[in-house]
Amino acid sequence: MKEKKEIQIGRSDPQPPNSGGSEGRTLYTLLVYSENIAGILNQITAVFTRRQVNIESLNVSASSIPGVHKYTITAYSDEDQIVKITKQIEKKIDVIKASYYTDDQLFIREVGLYKLATSVVLENPEISRLVRRADAHIMEVNPTFCSVMLSGKTEEITDLYFALDKLGCVLQYTRSGRIAVTRSPVEQVSDFLEEQEKLRRKNG
Repeated sequence: MKEKKEIQIGRSDPQPPNSGGSEGRTLYTLLVYSENIAGILNQITAVFTRRQVNIESLNVSASSIPGVHKYTITAYSDEDQIVKITKQIEKKIDVIKASYYTDDQLFIREVGLYKLATSVVLENPEISRLVRRADAHIMEVNPTFCSVMLSGKTEEITDLYFALDKLGCVLQYTRSGRIAVTRSPVEQVSDFLEEQEKLRRKNG
């Protein structure tokens, strides 16, 4: 019995990038730093909701600074709108710093996972060639399915999905939220915290 096709995707999938509502707008990445306090995520996402801007991906993790968490958020918008969103987020009492970036200002990675029907893969050599050309990794192969992983930029992840889907082999697909670091040698928020500490000592 053929396995039911199940696709788990971000908001911009399965339509090609820059299609539909994202056309003419830029994909921005916001890096938000805060203390690890319950409820801060709801406060941050509420800013996007009020502005009627969809979040494309969201990743939360510890930063390199003890006690500080980092939120990596992507959204299609124009610069005027994203500036207002960033300022509103930064006004939240538990937010330490918020900044927005375009892709050329960051090192970016996402992970895509693809579950492919083994029978279709064996019948069509082009599928294996696509996987190799994308520099993806085959994680598991069994008589029912093959699992493939690709680490790369958003468009690389989605391009491979569209190519594989055209060949009718995709059973499941998902991609992670974006992770990103700035091209600065230190966490962007480090300088801000140092300045705050200097002011505290001066005024204390």
